[in-house]
Amino acid sequence: MTNPILYRKRIIPEEKILLKDDVIIEYNDEMIITKWNTLKPRDDFHHGYSIYYLNEGYKVSKFCKVDGSLKYWYCDIVDYDFDQGSNEMTVTDLLVDVVVYPDGGFKVIDIDELVEALDKDLISLDTLKSSLLKLNKLLGILYSGQFDKLKQPIPVDWE
Repeated sequence: MTNPILYRKRIIPEEKILLKDDVIIEYNDEMIITKWNTLKPRDDFHHGYSIYYLNEGYKVSKFCKVDGSLKYWYCDIVDYDFDQGSNEMTVTDLLVDVVVYPDGGFKVIDIDELVEALDKDLISLDTLKSSLLKLNKLLGILYSGQFDKLKQPIPVDWE
């Protein structure tokens, strides 16, 4: 299986970016694991790792500070579109996200952007429903204390 070419597509603001510097560590039918540096220099975090759960509709990312310590885990609700002919995987950010802090606390963010996208006809009602169902599944994992299973493919000592 050849590693796909990864793109990140955002709805608000509208953009599609080739993730040319992301390094694919593992790729199989269920997930893609990457390591990356921030696209633009930032003071609050420097690099990280992402697990694209291809059958679930979310991406779990470990955001690290310059010293390698954990800033937080960031969970994007996403859609995956794989073009077999070009071997390109477009990951569309469906706006609503969950931030999981080192102490285990978490918060849902950007629900307002999901509603804005629907109001502006940038997404369909079906996409909104799909996003909320994926969010519900992810929150169920968090509330049941099973988040360690989602972040397990990224070893703690990876910096």
